[in-house]
Amino acid sequence: MSEPRQAARLSHFDVSGKASMVDVGAKEPTRRTATASAFVELSAEVLAALPANPKGNPLEVARFAGIQAAKRTAELIPMCHPVALTHVDVTAGIGESGVLITATAATVGPTGVEMEALTAAAVAALTVYDMTKALDKGIVIREVRLEAKTGGKSGDYARATK
Repeated sequence: MSEPRQAARLSHFDVSGKASMVDVGAKEPTRRTATASAFVELSAEVLAALPANPKGNPLEVARFAGIQAAKRTAELIPMCHPVALTHVDVTAGIGESGVLITATAATVGPTGVEMEALTAAAVAALTVYDMTKALDKGIVIREVRLEAKTGGKSGDYARATK
């Protein structure tokens, strides 16, 4: 588990404060992974209806949407580098009060894949909402967050468990 760096600065701003894409051309390629999660809070009625959804299996559609989103992250986040992903995995599981999404992305390259994992988790959660919104407009997407990352100059990170 790592602590925030003391002398950290926002990397996507130059010395004058202008937003800019970080030049990663001189960085050594290393294996990098990231895992993110999101939670879709659903009522008991919506959870019970999931298997019979007329649009198809929401969890499987969410998985595919998350994988697709990870591959398109650089098109959505302005300062994100296009990353050659070597692996993306998205799971969506039913829990007591909703659906837990977990997304993992991996690459061998000069920059990390945190944004790809976070985008995958967020889009998968949005897809669950889209697939179930006819039953309940009060669905809540919460806790989209980075769980862990490996590789790169900043080292490994793991979210502290409660």
